[in-house]
Amino acid sequence: MNIQLLLDAVDGPVVSAWDGSPVPVTAVTSDSREVGPGVVFVATHHRGYARDGHDYVEDAVRRGAAAVVVDRQLPTLRGTPVVMVASTAQALARMAAAVAGWPAARLSIVGVTGTDGKTTTSSMAHAVLVAAGRVPGLVATVATGVGASLAPNRAHVTTPDPVAVQRVLAATIDHGGTAAVLEATSHGLDQGRVDAIEFDVAVVTRVTHDHLDYHGTYDAYLDAKASLLDRLAPGPGPAKRDTVSVPKVAAILASDPAFGYLAGRAKRAGASVTAFETGPDPRPALADRMVRAFDLRQAAWGTDATVETPWGRGRLEVRLPGEFNVLNALAAIAATGPLNVPLDVALPAIAGVDALPGRMTRIDEGQPFTVVVDFAHTADSLGAVLREMRARSSGRIIVVFGAAGQRDRAKRPEMGRVAASRADFAYLTDEDPRLEDRDSIIAEIAAGAVEAGAREGEGFARIPDRREAVRAAIRAARRGDVVVLAGKGHETSIDGALSGRAHSVAWDEVGEAREALRIAGYGRPAAGKQVS
Repeated sequence: MNIQLLLDAVDGPVVSAWDGSPVPVTAVTSDSREVGPGVVFVATHHRGYARDGHDYVEDAVRRGAAAVVVDRQLPTLRGTPVVMVASTAQALARMAAAVAGWPAARLSIVGVTGTDGKTTTSSMAHAVLVAAGRVPGLVATVATGVGASLAPNRAHVTTPDPVAVQRVLAATIDHGGTAAVLEATSHGLDQGRVDAIEFDVAVVTRVTHDHLDYHGTYDAYLDAKASLLDRLAPGPGPAKRDTVSVPKVAAILASDPAFGYLAGRAKRAGASVTAFETGPDPRPALADRMVRAFDLRQAAWGTDATVETPWGRGRLEVRLPGEFNVLNALAAIAATGPLNVPLDVALPAIAGVDALPGRMTRIDEGQPFTVVVDFAHTADSLGAVLREMRARSSGRIIVVFGAAGQRDRAKRPEMGRVAASRADFAYLTDEDPRLEDRDSIIAEIAAGAVEAGAREGEGFARIPDRREAVRAAIRAARRGDVVVLAGKGHETSIDGALSGRAHSVAWDEVGEAREALRIAGYGRPAAGKQVS
């Protein structure tokens, strides 16, 4: 490929510091360590981040970059073509799509965003498309890949950079796939990681409160989430192939306070709106159709319900507990129905999703109480998990959780208030303190718990070491209790600091729970069965 084909994909003015002679290109990257002959280096940078790709341009040149793309003037780089654009983030997304052959034009693309529920909804939608024979791609918090060949996502990043996203889409086509499901975070949307992708279905699970450290205000956070809906409009690159083209649809939670705003934005992008909800509430204004579940009944470690959709009516079996997981299942149905997947294919596929890493994962080593690992890391999601466990418990609710450092501070006291009101005892501990003092983070959570009426030593305790906090919770549990380990879920490290510098340590929440149970006298090392 010639670099001119990449530049043709970029929107806006382009200023080139080279003579225009052909420059062969094999790849594009924003990581100078990946640069070699034939690779174009794009110097990206984002607000709130210390790293600026422009600081690595000289490194990329030393490694033999075919060209460098910048969005501000740099000292003259002899012998290497330099291209200046208005936005390197946008340029990276479009160049990555061009190098990959614009794969989104040959796929039906489902995007899923929201504060909570993204991963479960994405996983369920992917399972439905697998069952329908679509060989779908998946980019999600817990896994990435094509069809049934998924690899765990071990990074703390849900939506990777555009190059990685486009590689998954291209691999999907190579494997004969016709669809893909992309989990889109507010950071990923704001930073253009899914730019140059025209979506066909956009799902918004529920938008509450998170990442205000980055976005500044709730309105800015909501705007970032809603920008997924804008991407339902025709985008850059080739038009959608007729074989994958479907009418554009937005699936939005009916009870979300922002439903009207989100639905209006979807309409402006030319999409129809499917609302999803539990219960008999009337269809909200701006909704063109409904996907609804009635008569919810607890069933073992899950919920059964009757579901009514534009594609028929049937029995919905969700093998993950909580009404919030029923809503996730409805969102998955609302996402795949427009891709012409029959309801009688979707329902068994959803029933088959009985385990997701770190999502309502029950740890059973023969103990007389329940231990659950979940990724809940916002006040809303933590409250939903604790409420569900209260409904299923004959004893106390004990919760272990913390809050991330260098992230949204406003949610810390709110999480403390939720724990104080919905749990019987809370152990406040590490999550990912990063470069913040972990004791200060815990103090902010504790302040919220005290404000809600909890007393230290009676309603909560501070144990900064997460391993010790997990073990303390297991020791304290008695017959009929539920121990909820919240906030880490599937993640494989705790991000902290060592001697003032960023440092990560390996972490396995499920493994730590099993070890704590073994120490307490239950089960054996590597014994037991995980059921979610």
